[in-house]
Amino acid sequence: MANHHTVVDLRSDTVSQPTDKMRQRMANAIVGDDVYGEDPTVNELEARTAAIFGKEAGLFVPSGTMGNLLAIMVHCHRRGTEALVGDLSHIFLYEQGGASHLAGVQLATLKNEQDGTFSLQELRRRIRHDDCHEPITSLVVVENTHNICGGKVVPLAFLDELAALVRQPGVGTGNARIALHMDGARVFNAAAALGVGVERICRDFDSVSICLSKGLSAPVGSVLVGTKAFISEAHRLRKALGGGMRQVGILAAAGLVALEEVVPLLGKDHERTKRIAQAIYELKSPNITVDLETVQTNILLVEITQPKLTASEFSTRLGTIETGEVDAGVADKSGAGIVVKASARDWAFARLVLYHQVDDEQVELAIRKLKYVIGQYDQRWPRA
Repeated sequence: MANHHTVVDLRSDTVSQPTDKMRQRMANAIVGDDVYGEDPTVNELEARTAAIFGKEAGLFVPSGTMGNLLAIMVHCHRRGTEALVGDLSHIFLYEQGGASHLAGVQLATLKNEQDGTFSLQELRRRIRHDDCHEPITSLVVVENTHNICGGKVVPLAFLDELAALVRQPGVGTGNARIALHMDGARVFNAAAALGVGVERICRDFDSVSICLSKGLSAPVGSVLVGTKAFISEAHRLRKALGGGMRQVGILAAAGLVALEEVVPLLGKDHERTKRIAQAIYELKSPNITVDLETVQTNILLVEITQPKLTASEFSTRLGTIETGEVDAGVADKSGAGIVVKASARDWAFARLVLYHQVDDEQVELAIRKLKYVIGQYDQRWPRA
């Protein structure tokens, strides 16, 4: 790889950087001991976030993983209860089984459809009845937007039907109502795509976890929102998980800027994502493609249709500058080569994620690199 190059990092919106305004607000934040509830900046962030979501109270936590775990612990307060989640959900795949490891809660999975939903008929069938042999179904979790499904926005009609289902008389065990939690790490992206407020999206959910450190550019933190009683219990359990922080208003200050200045810009991230998708689609490659109709927010799944090529190999190639590449015009305006960082595991796709710092210039550089690399594969494996 050349020593002189420019990097377009599209691995995740978690690599976003705090803005200059965030750094200024953090430096000047008025702070106190948050464990005592005396940090005014944290209190402001929690109250403002709760109000935006139409909930009674909020709790600032170090991560979305902790926010989701706290929701499970509060809603499934008896060990041995069960939560129903999608089989492609972040809670099930990427949170180290914390529900069972730390909360004593069993996760049962429902097959996620391509749009991030799951079968409500199957959900109804899987809800446990009042049987001493079975765990008690206490919670259903929805992820919105849905990461592994490609940043899909879960339809409002599905959310409404889900809420109506779990609130039907006789659903659940005894008189207990099944709770609804939304892993809303990117729920502001869903709102931007739908053109509605997050309050509408989360209207029927008992709790929501909102990430500030992904596409919203804050350096650390999520906010969990719900009723006052729910947040009171979550606050207590946060301490048990090691999440009791002190003068953490320094971090919460960045979250306030995220709500004020970054949230309104998410639509631009979506437009830039679609621009990259369109450029790949127009190549009509027999080996690498995208489904334009499924590109809704800031996440793009680049499908690998060539069986001789893996997503990891494609990702590695995007991060490499080969001899002759710069001479072929794959360079920035200063003549530096281009490195594009993408996510790839054992998937049939590579994932590209945009965020606040990926501007129009970086989008064009990414497109230049992608076209060149895909063209190389098309020369190796031309259309049959």
